[in-house]
Amino acid sequence: MNQPLWTPSAERVAATRMDAFRHAVNTQHGLQLTDYAELHAWSIEQRARFWQAIADYFAVGFHTQADKVLEEGPQMPDARWFPGATLNFAEHLLRRRDDHPALVAVSEDGRREQLSYRELAAHVAGLQRHLQALGVQPGDRVAALMPNTWQTIVGMLATASLGAIWSSCSPDFGTQGVIDRFGQIRPKVLIACSGYRYAGKQLDLSAKLVEILPQLDGLQQLILVPYGGITARSTEFESVVSTVNWDVACQPGGEPQFTSLPFAHPLYILYSSGTTGVPKCIVHGAGGTLLQHLKEHGLHTDLHPEDTLFYFTTCGWMMWNWLASGLALGATLVLYDGSPFHPAPERLIDLIDAENISIFGTSAKYLAALEKAGVEPNRSHHLSRLKTVLSTGSPLAHEGFDYVYRCFKADLCLSSISGGTDIVSCFALGNPTLPVWRGELQSKGLGMAVEVWDDEGQPISSSRSLKSVGEAGSARQKQAKKRNLRGVNEHSEPVFNAAMATQVGFRGPTKGELVCTHHFPSMPLGFWDDEDGSRFRAAYFERFPGVWAHGDYAEETAHGGLIIHGRSDAVLNPGGVRIGTAEIYRQVEKVEAVLESLAIGQQWHDDVRVVLFVRLRDGVLLDDDLSAEIRQVIRSNATPRHVPAKIIAVADIPRTLSGKIVELAVRNVVHGQPVKNTDALANPEALELFKNLPALAD
Repeated sequence: MNQPLWTPSAERVAATRMDAFRHAVNTQHGLQLTDYAELHAWSIEQRARFWQAIADYFAVGFHTQADKVLEEGPQMPDARWFPGATLNFAEHLLRRRDDHPALVAVSEDGRREQLSYRELAAHVAGLQRHLQALGVQPGDRVAALMPNTWQTIVGMLATASLGAIWSSCSPDFGTQGVIDRFGQIRPKVLIACSGYRYAGKQLDLSAKLVEILPQLDGLQQLILVPYGGITARSTEFESVVSTVNWDVACQPGGEPQFTSLPFAHPLYILYSSGTTGVPKCIVHGAGGTLLQHLKEHGLHTDLHPEDTLFYFTTCGWMMWNWLASGLALGATLVLYDGSPFHPAPERLIDLIDAENISIFGTSAKYLAALEKAGVEPNRSHHLSRLKTVLSTGSPLAHEGFDYVYRCFKADLCLSSISGGTDIVSCFALGNPTLPVWRGELQSKGLGMAVEVWDDEGQPISSSRSLKSVGEAGSARQKQAKKRNLRGVNEHSEPVFNAAMATQVGFRGPTKGELVCTHHFPSMPLGFWDDEDGSRFRAAYFERFPGVWAHGDYAEETAHGGLIIHGRSDAVLNPGGVRIGTAEIYRQVEKVEAVLESLAIGQQWHDDVRVVLFVRLRDGVLLDDDLSAEIRQVIRSNATPRHVPAKIIAVADIPRTLSGKIVELAVRNVVHGQPVKNTDALANPEALELFKNLPALAD
């Protein structure tokens, strides 16, 4: 496509925080940065100045100022950000104290609860007093087995206010899945709901808690939250651990106090998916998370105090942590707990109108399901305040972009974003000052030195470039020096990016490993109980020593954006040619009869063949005609190598609890290898569908 799907008006660009921030940087540092590409280049080359500018622009309240911004070792992960500085994460999310709505919690059955910023602070103060009485101190862990409701936010803020470490799972996690996570971190306090609702069903959590509680060494108290229509019965658990109901533990009133903590003090423990073993416990720091989220919410999402922000997420997914940080900008957060399709596919679209949502976040899978269900929101809803749609969880297909602009709204910024639990933030995401191109993530994040490398550890753009590209780089460097783009560093290497490639006519394929070549503040502090850091370094820095390898198979675009083609470890390799699974899914989604699909590479006669599993609409059979249609769509829109050797219909496709399909688990089952941790799956029984399939034996 030669034209963008959406281009912001000059007036809209001028009203964004991103544009205001660029002007502020120019003024403060005597620069003439004219566009986002130049701002991004400066943010990488002058990392210390950039992150200090973020702290200044968003008025980060340091209790003690830093000795310097960055102490950088010879290679990642050897860096200290803002050494000597102290602050409190929760304090920044509770800076507002008026009657403006802070949280609106909506449950599947229609129940709605609202807290103002003043009320939120009072509830945090109440729970804080209770945690203090229990002896909760900096470094202690408070865990939550909770739905996405206001009590969970209060629990996190009270925990962070004291310097304790917050960690959460959603109540749909399996018993062993919860134990595998919380058992490693040994929480002092567990906050848990008595039950929850999903897809019209009322689910009692009591039996699960009875199994979990004895497995949590060092647990001092269970705080039980009545929820989901299930009556709280604290006496059931008293024989195992001291138990109090929420209304006893959280008696609102007064002002919360905020413990002064080092910039790198632990804030969150998040978990890897755990589909290949016991989940890794990823520790994130308070200061780095705060700065990164301020940047992403304030600049890349253009979140303002008058905005209403929604993201469909559970408390077991990092997008919950990301959503919560919207409070730091003074916005209203809408929390939804339940099925997004109950009682009808329009459930969340109804919420956009009912709560005047201006920024709507969801998953690519949800948008694809809406389209398959024939939902056309612009025909049935007003969507009057909607200005941005965010999508993550998996790559959003090109056709998903078309659907949003055709059936939601023509004038909005559709931001496909990508990062993850590993960094509790994004490497590439939206940008309200740039056009939206079909199938592309708009831009690399400010301060994130993102590149795409080949297997030899060379930037693909430069390793395949023409002589003219190098010449363009030199010319751009000279031009940058004239404009003082680099500030004090005039000896940096020439910057090559996709925009330059466009200028010199370079268009080669650029798929490879997504890496980040320089330190960034939201890099994890490490893994829990990994004293020498060996597991942490092995996870991210072994592939390319000293460089963060994220595990995504990606491609830079001529517009300065990115396309994510799937996870690197799930990349198919028929005949030695690497194929991202998302490239296949994008085409299969065009076939009306197919609801969803999953592709793996099967070892076959000393090579790899592509096997495609499809879940079909009710009443549809996979006959020769449908198989031929699927193959033809793939062949016509991709390449012959993308065409699967086998297409097999299955009744269900296994997913993680955050909704991501699990190619590796299916690949293991097909090859007769064990799946080490099925409790990480939302529907582990689906794996049985892939065992001993006769069609895979010939």
